Amino acid sequence: MISTSAAASEASGSFTVALTALPAAPGGAAQHSLDKRFSGDLAGTSRGVMLSAGDPAKGIAGYVAMEVVAATLAGRNGGFALQHNGTMAAGGQQLNIVVVPGSGTGALAGISGTMVIRIENRQHFYTLRYELPASP
Repeated sequence: MISTSAAASEASGSFTVALTALPAAPGGAAQHSLDKRFSGDLAGTSRGVMLSAGDPAKGIAGYVAMEVVAATLAGRNGGFALQHNGTMAAGGQQLNIVVVPGSGTGALAGISGTMVIRIENRQHFYTLRYELPASP
């Protein structure tokens, strides 16, 4: 549910993701295309590319990704890019996802924010904390 305050808003919901293996990147990093479908407060799709390295089977790895979202958010149609970086090791997991500055298009121009992803029973959920300029 979308909630707003003077400084920020929050959107939440779920998404599906399909990964497709691509040829290895220079240096041997694994490379995948991403295709997502968002539902809930953010409704739309995204496409992107992910690079990963390490040994995920042993719980030690990292990844970076860039995805471009086309969606409706708070009644506004447009798009923006999300930049990911994540690691996992014996000390736990770290995941940072930010809205790329200057990437907003259409009625989402000027958007800024961060996204948190959680996975429960193999289902993906998101919380997007964002700011948008006042509607024109």
